[in-house]
Amino acid sequence: MKIGKYKLSPVVTGNISLDGGAMFGVVPKALWERSNPADDKNRINLSTRLLLLQSDSRNILVDTGIGKGWDDKFSRIYNVRNNSVQDELAKYNINADDISDVILTHLHFDHTGGSVIKENDKILPAFPNAKYHVQEEQYKWALEASDKDKASYIHDRFIPLFNEGILNLLKGEDKIDDEISLIVINGHTFSQQLVKVSDGNETLLYCGDLIPTASHVPLPYVMAYDLQPMVTMEEKKKILHQALEENWKLFFEHDPEITAATVTQSMHGFGVNDVFEEI
Repeated sequence: MKIGKYKLSPVVTGNISLDGGAMFGVVPKALWERSNPADDKNRINLSTRLLLLQSDSRNILVDTGIGKGWDDKFSRIYNVRNNSVQDELAKYNINADDISDVILTHLHFDHTGGSVIKENDKILPAFPNAKYHVQEEQYKWALEASDKDKASYIHDRFIPLFNEGILNLLKGEDKIDDEISLIVINGHTFSQQLVKVSDGNETLLYCGDLIPTASHVPLPYVMAYDLQPMVTMEEKKKILHQALEENWKLFFEHDPEITAATVTQSMHGFGVNDVFEEI
């Protein structure tokens, strides 16, 4: 897929498993397990799917996945199954050194865990030539998160970026360039930024944790992880209306099968229309 000067490619760095009830909130298991079957621990399979944007002058990566170097207990809890980011990038003839920018939707461990690597007991940026971009309000929240969500923030996966001087703290919605803009939302966590890629004819929205899978397109399908679920629903409604009117493709970071989809609306609400396993 190409939008403007950018070639867009999904980069699947592996899979994790999270509790199905937590992923679907008040929606009964009898409904969500039809499309997302649970294992014997009630966990559902989720992808960690990044987005690579390539132009003649920049290689931009959206999110970095869960990364490597977790201990056995953590890996068992979340059923971490990782691919090498370097191997995945090599499919597009680039390596970690070629990444010019990393846009982090937010700083939860499954979105920024791959931002750093550990070498000789030292934590280093995984993409040494890149500038990392995140909202300043999200960074401040991550440093002193609430009891509800502080376990989602692993400090040594993002504070080293700040210490290295390569973490660019943004203040609100902005444009990265002519085709790439940011939408700041606050339901899941404070100042999550979605990445919108558009040239006026074609639009793709990297949905982050606003709509983590295709199964989360219906408005009531909101995660229990969200700090402000009612805000999430209002944010979803606004974005889904625009996606429907302008025929956006929604890119799902966590769907294990579906990379992107367009949406439709009926008397029953919003749903998935055309499905894309690749873009």
